[in-house]
Amino acid sequence: MASIQKHGKKWRAFVAREGIRTSKVFPTRQEARDWAAREEYTILHREEIASATLLSAVLERYGEEVSTEKRGERWEQIRLAKIGREDFAKKAISDVTATDIAEWRDKRLREVSASSVRREMNLLSSVFSVAMREWRMISKSPMPDVRKPKEAQRRERRPTSAEMERLALSAGADLSMATARAYHAFLFSIETGMRAGEVVGLTAADVDVSRRVARLPRTKNGTAREVPLSGEAVRLLQALPESDPLFGLDSAQLDALWRKLRDRAGVENLHFHDSRHEAITRLSRKLDVLALARMVGHRDIKMLLRYYDETAEDLAKRLD
Repeated sequence: MASIQKHGKKWRAFVAREGIRTSKVFPTRQEARDWAAREEYTILHREEIASATLLSAVLERYGEEVSTEKRGERWEQIRLAKIGREDFAKKAISDVTATDIAEWRDKRLREVSASSVRREMNLLSSVFSVAMREWRMISKSPMPDVRKPKEAQRRERRPTSAEMERLALSAGADLSMATARAYHAFLFSIETGMRAGEVVGLTAADVDVSRRVARLPRTKNGTAREVPLSGEAVRLLQALPESDPLFGLDSAQLDALWRKLRDRAGVENLHFHDSRHEAITRLSRKLDVLALARMVGHRDIKMLLRYYDETAEDLAKRLD
């Protein structure tokens, strides 16, 4: 049964039918009543609704209701729209099988890398999970029965001293020029372990020089975090011309400028994100594993192993 209760200045609707309990808060009593009525109907007729709802429609709903709450909203919505054009997405969600997903997976593996397919499968798995647990459209997800491609080998690319010199020459030292600021952002990322999007999104209000802390209000994980700044990181920020955001670049500009200056320097296969790899390896010599995980924003300490790359020779030197 449904009930409506006052919740501060708003109204909370409670629904309990067939062992399913749910609630939601609304600005007005009427909105709460309308939602409760729809929710009760959905519970009582979920099998019929599921059989009539195409997967493409579920993907669209997920993009509108779930992806919009994430940092990677744009990436998810582009992928959801692409998956929604596949043949199996024209089937009702309740009719989609593990075989359908496996055939799509094999097709995608001929088009993109295994790591890209794994990310898309994780997204699709989340769609089925929400459809099952929150929207109650299906009783079982086909995703657990589909094998994921093997993970790509861990990337071990780090810039050499000679490459850093060539990159500096290619970028130039005039920070009024966007290309120079792109390389400057790479240096800042090496000092802090911050991701490219976090670096270009940094504003004056986010930095407290007296405390030597940069606050990131929203990160890839969807949570805020504070990043301690080394003396060199502070120097890099203070060298920038006045601008807000501080680096005067957006993510697309940074990506294009980085590729341009890298190629001009004759440096091959070095991504901007490799700065994070370099940063974590350097910082591991100064911070214990918990402090390092907190600084770079890893909730799972095992994730650090993807970036940490100190050689056996380096470790041997530290033993003396």
